[in-house]
Amino acid sequence: MPALNRLLRAGAAARPLAAAARGWLSSLVSSEADARVPASLARQGLPARRDPGSRSVQWVFLGCPGVGKGTYASRLSQLVGVPHIATGDLVREELASSSPLAQQLADIVNQGKLVSDEIIINLLSKRLESGAAKGESGFILDGFPRTIRQAEILEGVTDIDLVVNLKLREDVLLAKCLGRRICSQCGGNFNVASIDIKGENGRPGIFMAPLLPPAQCMTKLVTRSDDTEEVVKERLRIYYEMSQPVEEFYRSRGKLLEFDLPGGIPESWPKLLQVLNLEDHDDKQSAAA
Repeated sequence: MPALNRLLRAGAAARPLAAAARGWLSSLVSSEADARVPASLARQGLPARRDPGSRSVQWVFLGCPGVGKGTYASRLSQLVGVPHIATGDLVREELASSSPLAQQLADIVNQGKLVSDEIIINLLSKRLESGAAKGESGFILDGFPRTIRQAEILEGVTDIDLVVNLKLREDVLLAKCLGRRICSQCGGNFNVASIDIKGENGRPGIFMAPLLPPAQCMTKLVTRSDDTEEVVKERLRIYYEMSQPVEEFYRSRGKLLEFDLPGGIPESWPKLLQVLNLEDHDDKQSAAA
C-alpha cells in the first residue's frame, strides 16, 4: 500500500481521508486492469473504447462554477455505472444539517470564498467511508480537487484515469449562475436563463435554452444565497486563480482533456460522448422514437 503511505505523509489534513481510503482502495486495486484509460490515449483526448456500465472509471471533472460539471458528471455516472461524488453537494448537505460545522460553512459560502482543504477532505472522507461500506468501486469526482494540495493528496490515494476540464466563456457563465433556481419542495435544480449570443469577431455564437421546472414547481423556485452577481464574480476570480496550477498538474501527466461546451445539453452531450468514445443507447432510442 505505498499510495496510502504517501497519503499519510501528506500531513494532518490528509489523515481523515486515509482511513476511508483503506477499504475503498482494496476494491479499486482489484478492478480489471483495462478499466483505466491508457495515458497515451488520454493525451490525445481519446479514452479507450468503453462499454457503458461494464467497467469502473476513476474520472475527475474540472470547470468554473456554473459550467455544468454536476449535470454532465451525473449523466456520465449513470451511463458508466459509477457514483457521482460532488463536493458542492457534500457542502450543501452539511449546511442543511445541525452540525457545528454548518455555521462556519455558511459564512464561507455566503462570502463566495473557497472552503478549506481540511473541510473538503473531511467531508469527502465521510462520503468515501459510506461508499466503501456499500461496496462502491470507481467514481466521477466533481469539484475536487480545486487546489494543487488536494490534487497531490488525491494522487496519493489512487490513480485518476482522466480529467475532463469543461470550459465556457465568462459572460455565459455569469448568466447561467444568475439563472439557477432550486425548487424549495422537491429540491430539483433548474435554470431560468435564456442565453442566445450571436457570433462575432471570429468567436462562435452560443445558445442555451432555459431548463424550466414542471408546473407544480414553478411557484416554489428559490435562488441560492450565493448566486448573486457580486458573489459569482468573486467565485470565478478565485477559481481562475486556483485552477491554472491544477490544470497544469494534470496536463503534465497527460490526463487533461479540455472540452469547450458548444451550447446547452442537446448540443454538448453528444459531442462530449464522442470525445470520450462513449455511446448513450438511451439517447439514441429517444431520438428514434
